[in-house]
Amino acid sequence: MLLENLCLLTAAAFAGAAFYVGFVEQPARLQLADAPLLAEWKPSYRRGALMQASIAMIAGLLGLAAWWNSGDWRFAAGAVLMLASWPYTFAVMMPTNHALESTPADGAGAASRALIEKWGRLHAARTTFGVAGTLAYLWALS
Repeated sequence: MLLENLCLLTAAAFAGAAFYVGFVEQPARLQLADAPLLAEWKPSYRRGALMQASIAMIAGLLGLAAWWNSGDWRFAAGAVLMLASWPYTFAVMMPTNHALESTPADGAGAASRALIEKWGRLHAARTTFGVAGTLAYLWALS
């Protein structure tokens, strides 16, 4: 039962972090002028990506282990949802991330602001993956 509870804990941590980014950090940063907005986004993204990617991977691997251990397909479903944030990030978000990362500080303006706004909308899907994975694990534990 410890393994199954760890699935839920890590998935909820991922979902909570993603929710925080989308509903607290992103709206707050959008209040900044263009240059400070880009300057804030860059280190925030780098640090957040490392944390969220790690938590998503751990939550997914724990889910696969719980599925293997219990045979309950709902853990596999939760694992797939948690791990789905990886290919989604690489396939859908990376072009925006790279465009923002390559924008020099003195190149901040309406275009970089629009990209950061787009990034926030794209990030909402990561929150959805986290919440859905958490709910799948919770369902499996109920």
